[in-house]
Amino acid sequence: MVAGGSNLAGMASPTAPTFESPSEERLHRKQRLAAAFRLFSRFGFNEGIAGHITARDPERLDHFWVNPFGMHFGQIRVSDLILVNSQGQVVEGDAPLNTAAFVIHSAVHAARPDVVAAAHAHSLHGKAWSSLGRLLDPLTQDACAFYGDHSLFDDYTGVVLEAEEGKRLAHALGDNKAVILRNHGLLTVGRSVDEAAWWFITMERSCQAQLLAEAAGTPVLIDPDMARLTQTQVGTDGAGWFSFQPLYDRIVAEQPDLLE
Repeated sequence: MVAGGSNLAGMASPTAPTFESPSEERLHRKQRLAAAFRLFSRFGFNEGIAGHITARDPERLDHFWVNPFGMHFGQIRVSDLILVNSQGQVVEGDAPLNTAAFVIHSAVHAARPDVVAAAHAHSLHGKAWSSLGRLLDPLTQDACAFYGDHSLFDDYTGVVLEAEEGKRLAHALGDNKAVILRNHGLLTVGRSVDEAAWWFITMERSCQAQLLAEAAGTPVLIDPDMARLTQTQVGTDGAGWFSFQPLYDRIVAEQPDLLE
């Protein structure tokens, strides 16, 4: 595994690693995936059996790794993850698959070859904001990561169990990093597990910030030109990847069993 240097908002920073083999990259993605679930649990994003994060397999590109259906985010280890093919069959692992997870994520991964990972959960502020049927406003520097780079799936037809519904959702996502699913919650994607997980975490918090600001008064929006500039500083692939690294290091130090 090799990492290089880059520039993040004018500051030198590490970049995502490269790998010597697909097996090395697969393990890396699975470790990040297990860590993301533990972090989602830590932040309270779990809601019973709802929610899923997926990582595309680096060799079998129409396969993805996902959490076992019914397993608490806070208990998931690398060895618990299951591999699912494009027909919704579990080809590695012996745990059941969440049908909604397959329908949503298979459509997203098929529509977006650039996407390595996608995250969806029924987080409190994300689902509260989604009920308003609105995009996020550029109220804060963090929210600017999504300026011009998120969309709205302005419909709700129950639990996503039909392939056509998954395709409609993927179409609503378009080329963006995130989509707000009306009356449902948030979905984020990235070119790494790290990025997809970070976008979800910071989008949930941006929903919370806007709900609080609007409850307190009339928020002052960031000027569009400044919002666009800030998006190029905090909303890049590299920024999303790098922002996840301190969280990964902390959760692995606290819960090393996730790597088992």
